[in-house]
Amino acid sequence: MEQSVLVQRVSRVSPEPNPALVEHAKQRAQSLQNQIADQITAFAGSMWFVYIHIVWFSCWIGFGVEKYPYGLLTMIVSLEAIFLSTFVMISQNRADAKRQVIADQQWQTVKEEDKQNQELLNLSHQILELTRAIHAYTSPQPDGR
Repeated sequence: MEQSVLVQRVSRVSPEPNPALVEHAKQRAQSLQNQIADQITAFAGSMWFVYIHIVWFSCWIGFGVEKYPYGLLTMIVSLEAIFLSTFVMISQNRADAKRQVIADQQWQTVKEEDKQNQELLNLSHQILELTRAIHAYTSPQPDGR
């Protein structure tokens, strides 16, 4: 069953990545800050992060590192939450930047298609005028010529 889930995930992935996104990823990879933020975000969004915290909290409470109400643990978790919320916002900004790259590329495509459509309309009008001229030339004239 696990293989079928993997096949479903892979089948949803585009066979060719969007060139604009590839270029955007290359630009992001040039910054050490972006690389660090991406790695932290990837780890914080994983199940390993959850498992480590379950073990950590269980050991902290189970071994009695501090007494209830766990002031130090609460402070540590609060600071972690502050930093993680920052990384969530960084991740959202990164996703917004990707969407903007795609939107810009799509807008460029729309403008190019509009130009092509206008050229096709002009050609169609020229063909229509030529057809009318040929029809008028080959049609019998009312005076019999």
